[in-house]
Amino acid sequence: MFPTARLSTGALCLLSAACALTLVSRPAHIVHADSEAAPAYASNGDLLPLKDYREWIYLTSGIDMSYSPKAMEMDHSMFDNVFVNPSAYRSFLATGTWPDKTVMVLEVRGAKSKGSINQRGHFQDTAVMGFEVHVKDEARFPGKWAFFEFDSADKNGTLVPQAAPCYTCHAAHAAVDTTFVQFYPTLLPIAKAKGTLAAVYLKEESATGSK
Repeated sequence: MFPTARLSTGALCLLSAACALTLVSRPAHIVHADSEAAPAYASNGDLLPLKDYREWIYLTSGIDMSYSPKAMEMDHSMFDNVFVNPSAYRSFLATGTWPDKTVMVLEVRGAKSKGSINQRGHFQDTAVMGFEVHVKDEARFPGKWAFFEFDSADKNGTLVPQAAPCYTCHAAHAAVDTTFVQFYPTLLPIAKAKGTLAAVYLKEESATGSK
């Protein structure tokens, strides 16, 4: 879902069959982003820090994910946690796609194995090792979406240039609206039910399934 292969991930609510049928029978309702959670920018184009993003909707976590077959081996593991602003989440439940002013956060934390009573597996460290944001702002960005990199969550984020490979990667492989919904286990069924899966993703899945 986010720019760099070393960080990537990739998450929302699985509706019951009855609920899904009810939603299908109603007109699609796009919920616009709340002003408090909508993206805001500095005069130089930086994205301002996101307030209370951990109170947003949690989508998914991944560990040691990479989109590159030649990814560098690391001497430590990392968790990726994905959050989205609540109004965008509600709109996705209703429509199967993302509204304007969607803001998605990728928070990266180190994986620890030794601590307290843990004897096997990993848990997340308290320190944030990486922080990136994916923003849909149709009036501001030529491709509707943009990525921002942050040195820390409480500082401004820098725009990732449109020529960066993350944009072409998302366009070529993302399941819904250039976002990696295929890695969000509770959102993917909704996109399937709403018929919003991207053609490039369906083609890729068909080729993978035929192997």
